[in-house]
Amino acid sequence: MKRLNRRRFLTTSAAAGLATIPGIRTAAAHSSSLKRPDPGRYRPSAMTGPDDDPLGVRASFPVTEELAYLNTASVGPLPVPVRDALRAYADNKMRRRDAAAGRDAIAGARSRFAEMFGTDEDELAFLYATSGAENIIVSAMDWRAGDNVVVDELHFVTTFVLYRELERRAGIELRIIPSRDGIVTVDDFAAQTDSRTRLLSVAWVSNRNGFRYDLPALADLAHAHGAYLYADAIQAWGTFPTNLHDEKVDFACGNGYKWLHADFGCAPFYVRREHLEWMTADRHGHRQVAETLPDHRFRLKTSAEKLEYANPAYGPVTALDAALEFLEKVGLDRIAQHTQALAGELREGAEALGMQMFTPPNNPSAIVSFHHGLDHERLSRALADEGVSITFQEDGKLLRAAVGMFNNRDDVDRLLGVIRGMV
Repeated sequence: MKRLNRRRFLTTSAAAGLATIPGIRTAAAHSSSLKRPDPGRYRPSAMTGPDDDPLGVRASFPVTEELAYLNTASVGPLPVPVRDALRAYADNKMRRRDAAAGRDAIAGARSRFAEMFGTDEDELAFLYATSGAENIIVSAMDWRAGDNVVVDELHFVTTFVLYRELERRAGIELRIIPSRDGIVTVDDFAAQTDSRTRLLSVAWVSNRNGFRYDLPALADLAHAHGAYLYADAIQAWGTFPTNLHDEKVDFACGNGYKWLHADFGCAPFYVRREHLEWMTADRHGHRQVAETLPDHRFRLKTSAEKLEYANPAYGPVTALDAALEFLEKVGLDRIAQHTQALAGELREGAEALGMQMFTPPNNPSAIVSFHHGLDHERLSRALADEGVSITFQEDGKLLRAAVGMFNNRDDVDRLLGVIRGMV
């Protein structure tokens, strides 16, 4: 723990020094002002920073003062401006100063997300959880016994729970494709897709090993069989630039609390325009009303907002709006270049130490996963002692590291150094 304490002292001292420079405010120097935060105050550097802070964002992530946090695939830490937006939201709610603030945050987040990810605003709904999207899709479809859904083993557990239940209730068949060397190809999906396939479902970037799918090719396959493609995007949103229209995916959803660096409770759900007419909500409430008619009758919304049946989670939506503004300033292209390159270095370093890699080479994502072959409890303690945060999977046998925009080579070296000392 000596190294961690020394690092904390050095980082805090550096933060105190930065706080004396006009226009720079760090977490250590942050006041408890009740004023609405200035979104430009934390503008990341437009230029590439030094090796210890390539994107110029570490001062906005106080977690870096204490940890080599390689765990954004689990929960993304809040950057300072998002924390400040949440504080302003809470203060506003406490003092009831601005009744329109929540509505403004919804409009802002919807507009920013549409611009950033290549959608139209009326194709977006804000759900409470990623799993809500796939449940809505399944509920809206007309299933018949003998239909099938094709997924693969790199998907998140929710999908298997959902379709096993649909298998029991509706008599559909769930087809699960095994991975080979951490990869599932379009040809693998094609071998399992036929005239009774109704839906292909993938984790756009796998939570297990970071494998990233070729969505346009999968969409072409699905559409050739009259099926749809759903992408769980929780490990994708915020990690690379994309245009959802160009990806050809029919539906995509992901929550804000990982790579978007927002909070739990706000999951943007994309529904391609051509599906809005038949897509129905799985529950109903006042938020779907477009016009109130006589005799307690209503005209309901026809955009994706018709899937928002109740009051939104205003706090998480506020966090998302602030987080998207922060990401805009950093740039998704810069984030992708930095994190994917550093993840590649981490993968090469782990492989050189004899780790059994689960993440394939040349994989364009920020997640690296491998079977470490070491004593799990001992490795876990050693990582904690060095202030390295990762996730263990498969009963501790699989180590998953996730490289965020704020990580640097020192973070990666600390992880590799622990492993090197144990092999």
